[in-house]
Amino acid sequence: MSDRHRFHRRLREAGMRVTAPRIAVLEILDDHPHSTADFVATGVREHLGGVSTQTVYDVLRACTNRGLLRRIEPAGSPVRYETRTGDNHHHLICRRCGQIVDIDCAVGQAPCALPDDDHGYRIDEAEVTYWGECPRCRSSVAVKGK
Repeated sequence: MSDRHRFHRRLREAGMRVTAPRIAVLEILDDHPHSTADFVATGVREHLGGVSTQTVYDVLRACTNRGLLRRIEPAGSPVRYETRTGDNHHHLICRRCGQIVDIDCAVGQAPCALPDDDHGYRIDEAEVTYWGECPRCRSSVAVKGK
């Protein structure tokens, strides 16, 4: 099944109308996970022409609310979106260049990390962010140091 058909089906299963901006947003985020709303809006306009930024924000919000997108908010970074949902994965972020990489659950199944006291909550998700330097940034620092 092509990606376009897969997105049509996912939108319908989520009870949403299939529209060109919704398909374009899902396609862009599938190709460029962890993208900002501005990046997505630029891509949608390149594909469809005159689509307003507000329309893209509305699509991002609606698709996030229906579980088709995941919204992540790394500290010190703009909100980002991805199509990988429902698996409680985590993220590794480079402190220098901002590259974000998906990391599967650290231990077992979701939530995969439990607090020492749940305060009576039924916990179903843990959001873990690992920070460091990617190999490219580490090698560029080593080269500059010579």
